[in-house]
Amino acid sequence: MDQQISLQNTITLAKPNALAKPNALAKQNTLAKHRAAETRGRVAEDEVAQYWRRKGFGVLAQRLRTGAGEIDLVVANAQALVFVEVKARKTLAEAAYAVTPWQQARLLGAASLALAMHEDWERPCTRFDVALVHPGGVSHIEDAIRYN
Repeated sequence: MDQQISLQNTITLAKPNALAKPNALAKQNTLAKHRAAETRGRVAEDEVAQYWRRKGFGVLAQRLRTGAGEIDLVVANAQALVFVEVKARKTLAEAAYAVTPWQQARLLGAASLALAMHEDWERPCTRFDVALVHPGGVSHIEDAIRYN
């Protein structure tokens, strides 16, 4: 009798549904973290858009999707068109290191497609800047990404 109870307990513990719960919780945690990061990113992009408006630039696009990827922010004044990559991190150093060579190449490709779609965006100067959002505020790196 004791053997049967032990066997039943083993079978009960090995049910697939019981094993799936931790995996489902992990997926929920991952999804929650992704949503939180997306929200932080949107808040950072809004903060950077306000930064550019204070500098006298108009916002032409925010989260512009192209076939080559997304551009966080496109701003312009009469003289310059600026494609802005926004990075929000806990420290300035983490934000700076978050702009990888792959992301730089993606931004250049996306900007090329955006310019083809919006000929009216052409300006005497076009550049690629990075805005780093950290607890100390916004740090702006002008002409941070260059096309070679």
